[in-house]
Amino acid sequence: MLSDPISDFLTRIRNASMAGHKIVNVPASNMRLAMCKILHEQGYILNFKKEETENNQGNIKIALKYDAVSKQPAIRHLSRVSRPGLRQYKSSDKLPRVINGLGIAIVSTNKGVMTDKQARQNNVGGEVLCFVY
Repeated sequence: MLSDPISDFLTRIRNASMAGHKIVNVPASNMRLAMCKILHEQGYILNFKKEETENNQGNIKIALKYDAVSKQPAIRHLSRVSRPGLRQYKSSDKLPRVINGLGIAIVSTNKGVMTDKQARQNNVGGEVLCFVY
């Protein structure tokens, strides 16, 4: 049994991009779908799709994005910030800026999962899940 499903999700994406895979499958959940939506909107992945399975949980197929010329993955760094042993909660004015605004922090707020920039605009804080750049 996994103790941290979000960390498992990030590790699967990180390993698949480092290995050069085009598609990665991850077990589906509402949190993972929201994180995929943010990664797609921000241009870090090409697309994602939820598929149903026999166990009713489903899978998310994620199409990873690579640079056309250098074949480098669009996601250079993907790291978990808040973890089960040490949760990281920040108010809207204390949300971290990733590489001075070039990267994103994915934040789980009471208004849903969003980027750090959106959370600042909506003036809400929450749990900082991960950094992506």
